[in-house]
Amino acid sequence: MNLKRGTGFTLIEVLIVIVIMSVLAATVIPQFSSSTDEARRTSVDFTLHVLRSQVQLYRAHHLDRLPTEINSGTMPQLVGRTNRDGSVNASGAYGPYLLDGFPVNPITGSDEVVVATSSLDGRLQGRGWGYNSATGEFFAGTEASVPISSP
Repeated sequence: MNLKRGTGFTLIEVLIVIVIMSVLAATVIPQFSSSTDEARRTSVDFTLHVLRSQVQLYRAHHLDRLPTEINSGTMPQLVGRTNRDGSVNASGAYGPYLLDGFPVNPITGSDEVVVATSSLDGRLQGRGWGYNSATGEFFAGTEASVPISSP
């Protein structure tokens, strides 16, 4: 009598492969999510660098004065043209310092600018950016559900 042996996989072999793939997935998937968070933080850091450098350029053009106006969640002195005294004027000689308006904060999804005294300021939760007009410092907003930590 001729017995034919099947060429398929046994249930045990299939289960072993599934267990191995599960272990691999459990170790690899968190790496992807943490790299996404890291990319957002890196983007925020770079954007803060750009914002701070544009404030310094504004300061150099405007007799060592910092931009002070925040209207409707934006800073017209950085997104518009200005005169030497800092007044916003469509035919001003300086600016705009941010050509496409304020960038969106990738953590909060907002481009709103609010007055803030530090990165720990509660007004930054859920907002795009905080600005301290006394020092010219920008701070990144955080998600509303995430407590703010010091930089």
